[in-house]
Amino acid sequence: MKSDLPTATLLVSCPDQKGLVAKIANFIYSHDGNIIHADQHTDFNTGLFLTRVEWQLDGFALTREEIAPAFAQFCACFGAKWQLFFSDRKPRMSIWVSKQEHCLLDLLWRSRSGEFAVDVPLIISNHPDLQYIADQFGIDYCHIPITKDNKSQQEAQQLEMLQKYQIDLVVLAKYMQVVTPNFINQFGEIINIHHSFLPAFVGANAYHKAYQRGVKIIGATAHYVTDDLDAGPIIEQDIINISHRDDVKDLICKGKDLERLVLARAVKLHLQNRILVYGNRTVVFK
Repeated sequence: MKSDLPTATLLVSCPDQKGLVAKIANFIYSHDGNIIHADQHTDFNTGLFLTRVEWQLDGFALTREEIAPAFAQFCACFGAKWQLFFSDRKPRMSIWVSKQEHCLLDLLWRSRSGEFAVDVPLIISNHPDLQYIADQFGIDYCHIPITKDNKSQQEAQQLEMLQKYQIDLVVLAKYMQVVTPNFINQFGEIINIHHSFLPAFVGANAYHKAYQRGVKIIGATAHYVTDDLDAGPIIEQDIINISHRDDVKDLICKGKDLERLVLARAVKLHLQNRILVYGNRTVVFK
């Protein structure tokens, strides 16, 4: 059976109750679906059941247009929230940067090499410095300067650009600006990379704070962006050891390697529809 055949994926969350795994599996089986991946988790603190189910569309009795209304009717009795995705529909991602290029280059390389199933038509920056990278990859680069006085106006322009390019996901790849709640409320799918093992050292200058504290490990955290600074649902984290011989420059150098790896893993998990957010937490089905 070919692994490159298109699939459908359901992400479902609902109050826990008996028989949910069987019911969802039977919905797919009853329409001649072949499940190729299924995973689930129950959070006993909240009483919430969360699951990811992926099945092949080849031979499935329902058309793509029929799946959503059929499943909505099916799950209405158990109060589910759900999302439906198709593997051959590439999301459109916009990468936002300031002056640091390491995360941008890594994401573009992974996209160009086929590791990410995504289209990247737009890079947005508050500085002109990385225009040359966009030109090398043939991607449109939009320079939108940000100051305290024009932030609201410029965010409105950013939203216009995202709508124009039909963007599904924004990745803040070392974009050194705080995104306002107004923007977040209008565009919810935003991933950020933070240069610490959150919740430690939130905000700016995390490596300097870590050095002053004398920590023996530093970390990086990829998370969804919410109104609370660096406090959104965490997707991926990692750490690296440091020693008393490392100065701030060493921490920054080691941290950059960690940042690009953690961000890449988080973006890939999002693009593969493996993340369910509930409250300020995530379940990541790897």
